[in-house]
Amino acid sequence: MGLSSFFKNLFGSAKETAGELADKAETTFEQAKEAAAPYLEKAEIFAEETFEKAKETATPYLEKAENFTEETLDKVKETAAPIINKIEDFSGHAKESVAETSDKAENSLENAAETVKEKAETTVDKVEDLASEAKTTATETAEKVSSFAEDSNEEAKETINKIEEDAD
Repeated sequence: MGLSSFFKNLFGSAKETAGELADKAETTFEQAKEAAAPYLEKAEIFAEETFEKAKETATPYLEKAENFTEETLDKVKETAAPIINKIEDFSGHAKESVAETSDKAENSLENAAETVKEKAETTVDKVEDLASEAKTTATETAEKVSSFAEDSNEEAKETINKIEEDAD
């Protein structure tokens, strides 16, 4: 009987000790969870602020790029228009002068004027294409920055969720 009561006392006290440790662990866990809550809130606020700052930072650059592209296109059109008009005027005057001299010269000037017009129009088209590409590139860059900001925000939220899950 002495041996059985010894084991009962031994395992009985081990049960009690294990129960006490479990209670202490639960209390400590709750305290850790409460202590971590402000940090989780700060992390979430930081992530939201970072996202907003990224959006705020990217927006002016996008607007500047769009404005620059539009201004450049307008300047090119303004610059090319007088040149085309001068070419037309010049070819008209030359045409009159040469018409008196020969029909062959007239045909040559018409061809030259048309060639110059075509090349000028081609140049304007190329400039418009380049301006369009610049605008597209600026828009894509802004979208990438916005996407990066959103990804950063998502990663921050995932980190917060992991911390909360680990805390639970």
